Amino acid sequence: MPPKKKAAKVPASSTKAAPKIAVQNVNVPGYTHLVDAAMYAAMRKALLRALPSKAPGLSQTEMRSAVLPLLPPDLFPKGAKAGWWAKSVQLDLEAKHLVVREDSKPLRWHKVR
Repeated sequence: MPPKKKAAKVPASSTKAAPKIAVQNVNVPGYTHLVDAAMYAAMRKALLRALPSKAPGLSQTEMRSAVLPLLPPDLFPKGAKAGWWAKSVQLDLEAKHLVVREDSKPLRWHKVR
């Protein structure tokens, strides 16, 4: 029987968890979820820059496309996971009354004035 290999030691500095931020969901009042603070902040900044201040706002597809060039490539290489983050931040901003969902088909969103 071959000898067992020892697990490589992970430096203590690399085991620290990234800072987290609690996000809300307009569809589930009172529920919060912890997400990576740096990813959230980058998407929030991009989303608030991309969304217009009045109707007509952006559809979900337009929103995802609009934020891509505004995102830092080190956090979102080639737009990786940008769709999930855009939706998560959009729901949080709606819950915080910073973004309004328009009563339209397709759904559209714009910033609160």
